[in-house]
Amino acid sequence: MAQFPFTAVVGMDDLRLALILNAVSPAIGGVLVRGEKGTAKSTAVRALTAVLPQLEVVEGCRFQCDPSDPDPDCPDGPHSAEQAQARTRRDARLVELPVGASEDRLVGSLDIERALTDGVKSFEPGLLAAAHRGVLYVDEVNLLHDHLVDLLLDAAALGTSYVEREGVSIRHASRFLLVGTMNPEEGELRPQLLDRFGLTVEVAAPREPALRAEVVRRRLAFDADQSSVITRFADAEESLSAQIRRARELLPQVELSDPALAQITSVCASFDVDGLRADIVTARTASAHAAWHGRVEVLEEDVRAAALLALPHRRRRNPFDAPGLDEDQLDRALADSRPPDPDPDPNSDADSDSDSDSQSEHDGPSANQAESPDREQAGDQRADQKPDSGATSDGGAQNTAEPGASDAAGPDASNPAEPGATDAAESDEASPGGAAERVAAASSPFRARLLEVPGTGFGAAGRRSRAETEYGRTTRSRRPAGPVRHVHLAATIAAAAPHQAQRGRSGPGLRLRRDDLREAVREGREGNLVLFVVDASGSMAARSRMSAVKGAVLSLLLDAYQRRDKVGLISFRGHQADLLLPPTSSVDAAAARLEVLPTGGRTPLAAALLQAQETLRVERMRDPLRRPLLVLVTDGRHTAGDDPRRAAALLARQRIASVVIDCESGPVRLGMAAGLARSLGGMCLQLEELAAGSLAETVRLIKAAA
Repeated sequence: MAQFPFTAVVGMDDLRLALILNAVSPAIGGVLVRGEKGTAKSTAVRALTAVLPQLEVVEGCRFQCDPSDPDPDCPDGPHSAEQAQARTRRDARLVELPVGASEDRLVGSLDIERALTDGVKSFEPGLLAAAHRGVLYVDEVNLLHDHLVDLLLDAAALGTSYVEREGVSIRHASRFLLVGTMNPEEGELRPQLLDRFGLTVEVAAPREPALRAEVVRRRLAFDADQSSVITRFADAEESLSAQIRRARELLPQVELSDPALAQITSVCASFDVDGLRADIVTARTASAHAAWHGRVEVLEEDVRAAALLALPHRRRRNPFDAPGLDEDQLDRALADSRPPDPDPDPNSDADSDSDSDSQSEHDGPSANQAESPDREQAGDQRADQKPDSGATSDGGAQNTAEPGASDAAGPDASNPAEPGATDAAESDEASPGGAAERVAAASSPFRARLLEVPGTGFGAAGRRSRAETEYGRTTRSRRPAGPVRHVHLAATIAAAAPHQAQRGRSGPGLRLRRDDLREAVREGREGNLVLFVVDASGSMAARSRMSAVKGAVLSLLLDAYQRRDKVGLISFRGHQADLLLPPTSSVDAAAARLEVLPTGGRTPLAAALLQAQETLRVERMRDPLRRPLLVLVTDGRHTAGDDPRRAAALLARQRIASVVIDCESGPVRLGMAAGLARSLGGMCLQLEELAAGSLAETVRLIKAAA
């Protein structure tokens, strides 16, 4: 199938540069391409192979060995000199890893059928072998199971794939250009996995009408007549391929001087990135950038270009931080790490200082010159003196309510036992944007305890509830209902052994039939659909509880992010419940909705439960294997609408696992949330019980993880 020419791609300079630098130096570690849908991410990646130089491989080698330097441990080797002479020349290969691929498909596996029937231990190579010396492309890499991502990134970092399974111990070379694409709206990669990608690029559709028109024009021309477009850009493709080949040959001669290395480490330190992988990747990228431009010495412009590609995704301090890089800070870090210019005439120091001061007074700082410390300090003082609409003078969060909102909360909102505070807040039938509406800032998140769905599921692999999955420990065997996916060897042999005599076995072999095969049942963890239903009525704001509630829900969202769940968010207040976020894998979107969630008005608890039931019904049709977990955050009061016990009973009959987070406070508690939990058939936790374990338990978990 003909591919769109790489040189015909309009715009996306950063993406093209990142791909080319990895083609020059695969040791960089690949490219992660983030961007909205319909931005030609996949088109650019698939077009790359056409400009990569052709390869020479040992004829008949399934592991793409280089004839000039064959792998001595190649499973198809060792290759003799005669075999190395029988070489073939072919284009670089693009291997695509589908999201639903299994571990066997990725790393390879023993041919079980041949092993059991013929007694031959035959290894079937996987995609990592096929991608050696080529490009391995993973579309929607954020939807790939973490176990496969770990295997993928380990092979990319080591340049070698190790297979230890079913009695097979295989090692083979696996050096490839790894490219992953993702749409952040569908969920993020964990920061630990983000760090393993060498470079990252953010792509977006151009906003200029003329540029968009050129994109459409070229795409329509290619769809109408592919050969003419390919011919039109053939010279540009050949020129780019030759330049990549020259850069590869020049790369070993590129010198990374001590001043350039000092700039790299200073820049990485100034952005406070974790570990040293950022420094190593930036150094490799800067060297490749220098070779790409035909230089044998790394300059400051190479360091800057490398930092813009290697550091943005490593600045994330928690999962809700958006990747990005402050270019002004980068320029300051580069300027601060420049070696001082040698002064040819030491006696002219005073005159030169005076001249430079006079010049700066008249001309001001140049565009490439960093601001002086005095200027920066003055700017910081001006920033400190600038009034902030989102903060009070003492640094605390400013109440965004309009005049009179604080009075609605009672004379002493901090006193949970203040008589009439709740009634005063809920008696105001405030519509969104009304006088009683307010937005509370979330308190600091904490490590939340594990909330599980009872029983054993069959959903998507994750880290929350027990489930039968593709990965995990083998718990038992069973007769296969269809094709055998994972053979249980011991159970298969035990099933066949009693029948060997009647099958006429005369030698040491084992005669098997289809009925003897047993399938291994593996138990692991699944990801669930966690639907948050948050009480945003006036009673939550009257006693200043909404800040703690938002902090608790944010903690649960962080937990859902780490456990690979889908999340949804419903809020209820006034006379209705609103689905703020339909179920999605983008936990970031849920956190953003939660941050601006206002409070005020009555408590339509029944409407919230009915909205939850409808949301789960629709989602069950879309993803029937993903089990839901309903997390209801409320004090249990209902002051608007029908009796919530009917809606709770409806959810209980559908066996929806639920947890009620009781937000009631004060010395006297009515226990209404606990009664609601009983109607739902779920558990009830006090808000303060949501944190995971004690300090000693947290320390133990940290040590175990280390």
